[in-house]
Amino acid sequence: MSTHGYETGRLNLPFVGIATFGKRPHVADWEAIDADVAILGAPFDFGTQFRAGARFGPRAVREASTLFSFGHAGAYDHEDDVTYLGADVRIVDIGDADIVHTDTERSHANIEAGVRAILKAGALPVVIGGDHSVNIPCIRAFDGQGPIHILQIDAHLDFVDERHGVRHGHGNPMRRAAEKDYVTGLTQFGIRNVSSTAKEGYDAARAMGADILSVRQVRKLGRDGVLARIPKGARLYVTIDIDGFCPSIAPGTGTPSHGGFLYYEVLEILQGAALAHEIVGIDLVEVAPDYDPTGSTAILAAQLLLNFLGFVFHARGQA
Repeated sequence: MSTHGYETGRLNLPFVGIATFGKRPHVADWEAIDADVAILGAPFDFGTQFRAGARFGPRAVREASTLFSFGHAGAYDHEDDVTYLGADVRIVDIGDADIVHTDTERSHANIEAGVRAILKAGALPVVIGGDHSVNIPCIRAFDGQGPIHILQIDAHLDFVDERHGVRHGHGNPMRRAAEKDYVTGLTQFGIRNVSSTAKEGYDAARAMGADILSVRQVRKLGRDGVLARIPKGARLYVTIDIDGFCPSIAPGTGTPSHGGFLYYEVLEILQGAALAHEIVGIDLVEVAPDYDPTGSTAILAAQLLLNFLGFVFHARGQA
């Protein structure tokens, strides 16, 4: 039987102690990362075109993650009859990339350096944003890492090329990713309603290898149907914009869009992706906690990340 900490050691309740992600160890020296997963905060929101506030996303998601940090011999899921994220999965929190106010390029370079340090250590990078522009330096860090395919959960296409000279805002990341020769394609789920990308952006995305599905199209196809559209054997980088969810459950974001996903719709897609593909990187962005006084958006983000990590490492163990 697995041992746990109910009877020995500190109780260490969620509201006690330092709020690292999942209350996992903090590693300040990026040259000394020794883990399976490393969490990096990217508290940057200068790329927003509407409501700011996602700079506080990493802090909010970390605090919310303490709700799930009891950590007694992992997390048992009775539906799957699996204990996820046991002691064999080493997760560390390496803090935040340094953000230089008003300077997008230097801030992005610092985020890229953090992801490169994680990859150099052989760990899975998990980046918590910040606005979606932080995906740009994340993908840059994967040069020399082999081909990757991007799975995007989002309300918006984020495929603007340039607007008034802006190429690295939160409307540009998927265009910048598609330009990389090591990005083999994009699968974009949840794209819907009035969009920040014009028709020519959609045409360009499809011409550059994007498969675009709305929430209603995903629901019509079902989980297995949409997973079958991801190229077989693709190494997946997963980028999750919290506005991919319906604002009825995730109001804490700068650009809410009604008609989004519900929790299990996304969770089951991610579980299927983890079973069928190697997951090489993850980012979760656009949590802006000040727009959600209940804290539910940050809790959803933390719960999604922890469950997804559980699926990833369980699948690796079964391989």
